[in-house]
Amino acid sequence: MAARLDEMDRKILAELQQDASQSLDEIARKIGSSKTPVWNRIRRMKEAGVILRQTALLDAEALGLEACFFVLIRTSEHEAEWQRRFLKALQERPEVLEAHRLAGDIDYILKVRVENARAYDRFYQALISEVRVYNVTALLSMEEIKHTTVLPVGIPSA
Repeated sequence: MAARLDEMDRKILAELQQDASQSLDEIARKIGSSKTPVWNRIRRMKEAGVILRQTALLDAEALGLEACFFVLIRTSEHEAEWQRRFLKALQERPEVLEAHRLAGDIDYILKVRVENARAYDRFYQALISEVRVYNVTALLSMEEIKHTTVLPVGIPSA
């Protein structure tokens, strides 16, 4: 169930998504409030699970992780034990940035960030040694056109 957020909550969330290292004073000034109400609202949104955590965004290429693969997985296994092992394998692999279970012909899609094709092959070999899959297709991203972690928080336009 979606949390009840008013316009000020949404403005705070927009500011935090742009730069969570901003001081409470900076956020309050930008949204036309004072520090204490902003702090109270942030605390409330954390308690409600709207704000999960605050973190730093890193540049993958600056860290030598130049290859991004989208991995399409089809499986003939759908038992609970297989799913448990598969999810455990994904959780333990830091290369897996995202994993989604899909409707349609493909069962799962993974976003995997590694140094190069050899590093992807090591990831692939490790994965298939842990869980059986029917088919794996790896697609190399040639260019990242858009990447954001910012969610549309629905601030009404003026």
